[in-house]
Amino acid sequence: MRRLTLASAGFFALLSGPALAADIGADLPMTAPGFDWTGYYAGLQAGYGWGRSDIAGTEGAASPDLDGGFVGGHVAGLWQFNQAVIGARAELNYSAVDGSAQLSPGNSVGTDIKWLGSVNAEAGLAADRWLVYGVGGVAFAGIETSQNAGTGFAETRTGTGWTIGAGVDYALSNNIVVGAQYRYYDFGKEHFDVPDDFSDRDQDVKLHTLGVNFSYKF
Repeated sequence: MRRLTLASAGFFALLSGPALAADIGADLPMTAPGFDWTGYYAGLQAGYGWGRSDIAGTEGAASPDLDGGFVGGHVAGLWQFNQAVIGARAELNYSAVDGSAQLSPGNSVGTDIKWLGSVNAEAGLAADRWLVYGVGGVAFAGIETSQNAGTGFAETRTGTGWTIGAGVDYALSNNIVVGAQYRYYDFGKEHFDVPDDFSDRDQDVKLHTLGVNFSYKF
């Protein structure tokens, strides 16, 4: 009788084993977690910018078309909550974006964006190693105004405005991220009191950029 009881207990233990394992397995994730975007980043970016500078002065008005390249660096911090990603980003670029236009024969005005940067908030949605995001914040630029008539002159000021844009990033590995980004910048209007024989002016600069970026995640 004792042997029958032990055999019965062993039989029921064999039957209940798979069911118990299934119950435990139900509480475990079915797949491995995806890429975690939470972290701090530093990297480089480069691209092309185009836009317009509206200049209105005492000798008339002109709107130079602007274009040229830029290259620079950035730092960022991101935090992921489920698929949502929020964070902050700051960047600074050397710029070769410039242009000029004629006021009259032999008399031209020019605009040269020597550098530009921004401090931004960022928010997006992650799908494993892909991140699609929007970005916007305060923008700064060193903007030169010039006039070529006689001896000519040039003066540079720091313009302050705003920027907004969007981008997409892809994590090549746990530490290397590449991406592309579009930005619109409005640096606001600056008034320039220029030397005698030249035109005092208001200068309003707006810029679009397309760039690629490379980041290292710490």
